[in-house]
Amino acid sequence: MDRLKVGILFGGASEEHPVSVKSAQEVARSLDTTKYEPFWIGITDRGAWKLCDGPGTDWETNGSRPAVLSPDRSMLGLLVLEQGRYEVLSLDLVLPVLHGTFGEDGVIQGLLELSGIPYVGCDVQSSALCMDKSLTYLVAGHAGITTPTFWAVTANEDLDPDRIRYPVYVKPARSGSSFGVSKVSHKAELPSALEAARKYDSKVLIEEAVVGSEVGCAVLGNDSDLIVGEVDRIHLSHGFFRIHQEDDPESGSTNSTPIVPADISADLRALVQETAKTVYRALGCRGLSRVDMFLKEDGAVVLNEVNTLPGLTSYSRYPRMMAAAGLPLAEVIDRLASLTLTGKLE
Repeated sequence: MDRLKVGILFGGASEEHPVSVKSAQEVARSLDTTKYEPFWIGITDRGAWKLCDGPGTDWETNGSRPAVLSPDRSMLGLLVLEQGRYEVLSLDLVLPVLHGTFGEDGVIQGLLELSGIPYVGCDVQSSALCMDKSLTYLVAGHAGITTPTFWAVTANEDLDPDRIRYPVYVKPARSGSSFGVSKVSHKAELPSALEAARKYDSKVLIEEAVVGSEVGCAVLGNDSDLIVGEVDRIHLSHGFFRIHQEDDPESGSTNSTPIVPADISADLRALVQETAKTVYRALGCRGLSRVDMFLKEDGAVVLNEVNTLPGLTSYSRYPRMMAAAGLPLAEVIDRLASLTLTGKLE
């Protein structure tokens, strides 16, 4: 049986470039090369595409060649450029291992739709919807999901600080991880928090702080055919959870420890998982996503955000939750490939 030719995109021109490279390195360790023939396509932080041997530390310089996906559906594959000429490498499937801007916001998904090559993950609409937290809250709220009280502020818009009930979190509306996020306890702190968030996005979200534990649920599948991982809970020693902000995340965080399976009752675990599936379906997700929520002391679940291409690093939450449910990353990749090509979880 011929191996599936898989184009694996990683890197990217966003603040999450280093995390994406680490995710790709973990995919490389888990990928079954008896089933898949990988074509590694690294995107530099300046946006240049390069066909390389893998996501090693020297992928940008060691024998890499310029390459782009063809938007022409009569040439389903990768255009590799060399000495003024190009060759076409056909692909059966694309696995985007890209996070944040240009990875989870529908941009790369639009190019993949043009290319006609099947690709893993959410489509253009659901990617863009989940990337904008204010739109996520509006759609999820309409589906009956509890969300924080929030205000969305555009680039040239002012907000009366006296309208807000503090404390609040101020964050870019369309950015990944915890970049540009601040906790504001008093109105005097609001202007500097808005400035920090606007370094990453012109649209800023201000949301009332939810008192509760941060929990998450990994989801895999389409429509009614869904698999969920074990629920995790983020134990905080102080401050707030700031993913991918550590100098050495592989050795752990300075203030947080993920507990998986979460140390909550079976009933609460089931409630979190069912809420995650409801959110996933309401937002039109497919393939995979990680749904982050707050669990309040009274047992209420409040949506935090949805990550449509969650981190796949050795320390990331999504693969840990799936592994705790009996699905190592290699099997997750297999199921994603099958789901993308057949529409079914096998």
